[in-house]
Amino acid sequence: MTTSKLRAELARVGHLSAPVVLVQLGLMTVGVVDTLMLGRVGVTELAASALANSWQWTFLSLGLGLVMGVEPLISQAHGAGDGDGAALALQRGVVVALLVSLPIAASMACTRQGLLLLGQDPAVAELAGRYNLYKLSTAPCFLVYSALRQYLQARTLMAPATWVMWLGNALHALLDWSLIFGHLGAPALGIDGAAISSAITVALMPFGLALWVRAFRLHAGAWRPWDRHALSGVGLRQVARLGLPVGATLSLEAGAFSLGTLMAGWLGREALASHQIVLNMAALSFMVPLGVSQGGAVRVGNLIGRGDAPGMRLAIKAAVLLGAAFMAVSACVFTLLRFELPGLYTDDPRVLAGAAQILPLAAAFQLSDGAQVVAGGVLRGMGRPGAAALVNLVGYYALALPLGHTLAFGWQLGLSGIWAALAAGLALVALCLLVWVRRTARQPLGDLALSAAR
Repeated sequence: MTTSKLRAELARVGHLSAPVVLVQLGLMTVGVVDTLMLGRVGVTELAASALANSWQWTFLSLGLGLVMGVEPLISQAHGAGDGDGAALALQRGVVVALLVSLPIAASMACTRQGLLLLGQDPAVAELAGRYNLYKLSTAPCFLVYSALRQYLQARTLMAPATWVMWLGNALHALLDWSLIFGHLGAPALGIDGAAISSAITVALMPFGLALWVRAFRLHAGAWRPWDRHALSGVGLRQVARLGLPVGATLSLEAGAFSLGTLMAGWLGREALASHQIVLNMAALSFMVPLGVSQGGAVRVGNLIGRGDAPGMRLAIKAAVLLGAAFMAVSACVFTLLRFELPGLYTDDPRVLAGAAQILPLAAAFQLSDGAQVVAGGVLRGMGRPGAAALVNLVGYYALALPLGHTLAFGWQLGLSGIWAALAAGLALVALCLLVWVRRTARQPLGDLALSAAR
């Protein structure tokens, strides 16, 4: 493999990934804006939004993973020139999105009761429960938007989802500012205003993206009328079979960080607020390699569809290098600006001190976090998503969480213990997934090829 070929593949994967990165950053920016503004309202409100979002994402991530089961089907169909198969996979993704959103919304309605059972501060749990009640509609809307986004991205049409996401972010920021603080004639609703703002923004996203697709005829060559085949049990099971490991992977990771958030809540409101600030920054930087993982998955799937094994292996290497390079920069920023960055969120001295203390630990797992998510993405592109779920189960639940509890409460290290354990778990996950990718990439392409079930 020549250096020029690698540079060319880095450019291709980067070209595919850049719009996806912008979409992922846009998705995360909704939460960042909420956190920045609620940090100015009060520590209790910031802590409540942290718990509410962690509770929602634990369940929503499973639904997102199920919907993402259409990704390899669409990308490989596109690579093989099968527009009918790509359209059918989208339709089944929408059906799965609507079905799975029902239990997710039910779980969100039980936020207060769940947090109280898990020993959280009653006042914080009450606010968090109300926050998620206002956001019930985000479950179906977000998942349908995700299905449409996967359909476009897998066909290398990256820009529409980017535009819709950032237009939504502009609206969300305006609504947040007016509804949280009472500007433009609106009442000052505090944390309720943040939830209402998010609900309105997310509800508009799938409609905006669908209108964009129709207006610019982006479905041309990859569309079919809705019929009974979209509801085929065989086809829906295929999407679920591919998506369930992805959902399990995302849910296991989300659950691990949610349990870390619960442990931070046991340390007090200030510790929970510090944890939320650092987690918010880490999640924002994570959106870049997450976008690279999706761009890499599309590229790998397209190359499998074309029967290009050497190209597939080169694309894998390029995606891993891009993800790792960004996270190395992110780690340096977290370390060098550990005192300045938390000040963007709050003026509370105890919260600032706690955040500054754990930011270097968050920096320590940036490289591992980037490597593991890119590796998981290319495994999805190869139609082998189950590995990441198994590795996450071991890395987080056999190592990180038990170790975090021991360090935080047994050794009295507090937040530092939780974050040190998460860093150790991520390192193990990244190492195992990279080995798995290397082994899978050596298999014959015939063993990796997929097709939409009719």
